[in-house]
Amino acid sequence: MMFSIFKKKPRLFELMPSGFIDIHSHVLPGLDDGCKNMTQSIELIQEMQKLGFSELIATPHTMTGVWENSSEGIKESWNSLNDTQELTMPLNYASEYLIDNNFLDRMQKGDLLCLKDQRVLVELSYFQAPINLFEILFELQLKGYIPVLAHPERYNYYFSDFKIFEKLKKAGCLFQLNLMSVVGHYGPETMKMSDRLLEANLIDYVGSDIHHKGHLEAFQRKVQVKNVKALKKAIAANTFFSKKV
Repeated sequence: MMFSIFKKKPRLFELMPSGFIDIHSHVLPGLDDGCKNMTQSIELIQEMQKLGFSELIATPHTMTGVWENSSEGIKESWNSLNDTQELTMPLNYASEYLIDNNFLDRMQKGDLLCLKDQRVLVELSYFQAPINLFEILFELQLKGYIPVLAHPERYNYYFSDFKIFEKLKKAGCLFQLNLMSVVGHYGPETMKMSDRLLEANLIDYVGSDIHHKGHLEAFQRKVQVKNVKALKKAIAANTFFSKKV
């Protein structure tokens, strides 16, 4: 009898361990391109819980001229959502900061909402990185912060020079992979870069980057990357961010 020599690829949600904490989501109502109102937030979080999510850190965008979120406004939205009797999942909050001039001002003032222990979630423009990115990362660490770069696998202007990722790591930047990248949600090139970053052991943490219920479909799909062992390791590392730890 013939049998396949290839292991069956797991579905993405099957890799999520008991107690999984998501450190990147857009579930707070009315702050960015995520949930638009309280009803959407509650429904999305309840569906995430059914998939196996156990704790969430909500990270709304903070982006000059687009989503001018303040620390106070984010906390207020979190309070409103966290106080509802319809949620049973532990929910915390931070922000996903675009590195721009406004971010520099916030950094100088020490006004950054962190994931935990001074780890701050940052993102780059999808068009090009700041010319002075490494200087900014250096200043950020001088202020006592630890940069966690969101979805490095999605910055395609770095795809032709893989060494830039290694340089970013040496500069003290941690990497957060989007889980939906490993099932091809953002396209084959992003999936391939995810695999390459995993193979090079450059991924520190993972996040869902969920914005709406339509994203949940990706968690039912089979994982396409080859380096599932490295992916599992990064998923397990998210335990660091749990309120229970």
